[in-house]
Amino acid sequence: MLQQTQPTRKLALIIEYHGGNYHGFQFQPNLPTIQHELEKAIARISGREVRVRGASRTDAGVHALGQVVAFETSSELSEETWTRALNHHLPQDIKVRQTHQTTPDFNPRRHALARIYRYTILNRSTPSPLLHDRSAWVRSPLDVDAMRVSARQLVGIQDFAPFTVSMPPDKSTVRHVKRWDVWIDGDRILIEAEANAFMMRQILRTNGLLVEVGRGKAPVSVVKQTLENGIMNANFVTGLPAKGLCLMKVEYPGFPPNKEN
Repeated sequence: MLQQTQPTRKLALIIEYHGGNYHGFQFQPNLPTIQHELEKAIARISGREVRVRGASRTDAGVHALGQVVAFETSSELSEETWTRALNHHLPQDIKVRQTHQTTPDFNPRRHALARIYRYTILNRSTPSPLLHDRSAWVRSPLDVDAMRVSARQLVGIQDFAPFTVSMPPDKSTVRHVKRWDVWIDGDRILIEAEANAFMMRQILRTNGLLVEVGRGKAPVSVVKQTLENGIMNANFVTGLPAKGLCLMKVEYPGFPPNKEN
């Protein structure tokens, strides 16, 4: 007699986390990661080991407000119960905001239309105890107008090879940047980037270059020149700390589902 396997369903989580204590999202042996904590919590609830797939492999120290992960389970627990149970087992710096049932073929990485990241710069003469682990402190005043003009040169389908590191030679470095906005909010400068995908340290290196523009140490045209030359000027390689970066949202067609329909 053939043993019947339990039917499975796919769940997707929208999660929020403070990345300060983790070596990024993706699992790494013997190192604390967001993925490892999620998989441990799911196993405690379902009694089965699972592998979760994330929308974005955030680097060490990077935070998230709207990371999306998916996994398969045979559990019949409701979506609300999954949210409560996971938050009970997860550490205080990782929490589930929402749980949704999705289609069996849903892939949070491959099906994403865009990823939105925000970088926070505290731009004042004194540091902040409340923001020290969620922003980069820049003491000298920054020319936000110049940064904004320079950031607009990033928009479009372009080869961003000079803005990243450690890309395999067979992987494309072309990305579609939909916007790269810079604005002031009190004593903070916020830089928000939206693209189909980003490469390792691309946002940190790019925003570091924009800060050099804001300091007046690099010309407004430096982004355009870097894209055209395909090489980052060594004088301007000043990547910002990861603690100021947060994954705000991942956009999909039809997800999360509109439950009012």
